[in-house]
Amino acid sequence: MTKAAMYFHHLHFYVRDVAFWRDWFICKLCFEAVAAASAAHEVLVQGAIEIRLSEGSKDSENSEDSEAATYLHKHPPGLVDVGLATDCFEATLQRAIAAGATLVTPVSINDQGQRECQIQGWADLRHTLVEVSPVWVAAHLAGHQNTGHQNTGHQNTGHQNTGHRHIEDWLCAVDHVVLNVPQGELAAAVDWYQAVFGLVRGQHFDITTAHSGLRSQVLMHPEGTLQMPINEPTSANSQIQEFLNHNRGAGIQHVALRSEQATRAIAHFRQRGLDLISVPTTYYDGLHQRPDCPIPNTSAASRQQLLLDWAPGGQQGMLLQTFTKPIFSEPTFFFEIIERSLYQEAGQTKRAQGFGEGNFQALFEAIERAQAARGGVFN
Repeated sequence: MTKAAMYFHHLHFYVRDVAFWRDWFICKLCFEAVAAASAAHEVLVQGAIEIRLSEGSKDSENSEDSEAATYLHKHPPGLVDVGLATDCFEATLQRAIAAGATLVTPVSINDQGQRECQIQGWADLRHTLVEVSPVWVAAHLAGHQNTGHQNTGHQNTGHQNTGHRHIEDWLCAVDHVVLNVPQGELAAAVDWYQAVFGLVRGQHFDITTAHSGLRSQVLMHPEGTLQMPINEPTSANSQIQEFLNHNRGAGIQHVALRSEQATRAIAHFRQRGLDLISVPTTYYDGLHQRPDCPIPNTSAASRQQLLLDWAPGGQQGMLLQTFTKPIFSEPTFFFEIIERSLYQEAGQTKRAQGFGEGNFQALFEAIERAQAARGGVFN
């Protein structure tokens, strides 16, 4: 029996001004726009990443416009639909239905001649399940390695680019997507995603500072093709609770976009005005106190304020990470840029895995500092 793999297909944001956010993704993160269906809908691509943007109008005859308007009446702008691709559509759909999943839209045929439908996710999150061919899978996996090459088109979706620009892919793939849920819902949310999509448990984190804390459970596809951590707050003033308050419920907190050259990519994005978190210099002093630090000179990473972490022993590659500040007007959604370095083991080339507990702690503390700067209370 063929094992059903699953991949991130697209990220669909509901926003209040599609043209503004199209330009933001192009200017700040070097995405490329492809043919838009209408003024209210845009698609942007880079590597194996597809971003969809929609703005809502209750008066529109387009059901998607109406749904976006309804969502934006209840929530601030954000990531609403995390599209999932599978080459075993029927088996994946039947598993979801058997587990009690609700279909928001019935199965239909998309522009690429493949089946798709939309499944209600946790709270108001949705997941469009998209059937893909082996050719799509091969192109998608190749796109994961495209950073540093010239991108003249997006082979994953069938969209055609609107221009003939040759741009460098600084980002290559969606690494993981993080869901925040209210305190007490973590176990139920984890159980739901395990039952509906067949995800399995990975790392577990309990992160605390002098002020607040969170609990996180990483979920992943058994084939290793998709990762989805879920967070819950463990204190009333946690940054997770701040997100929940402003988002008015559970939702996607951040998406990690993978780069094969994070230091160069971040330097480039900074030049283009991308607003990133600050990392204190004492963080890098602490790195050199670890006896297994795999790089003798962290100056390049320090200049770009990248977080570094590695497995004990320093022989299984490194994680390089940084994070944007919230991109919308409220402190809700942000992006992560992550590089998983390659290493050799038993004659095989492998990629660094996991999330790095040291980085997770450093991220939490960095966001907590930003929370305090916004006037967040730690009483």
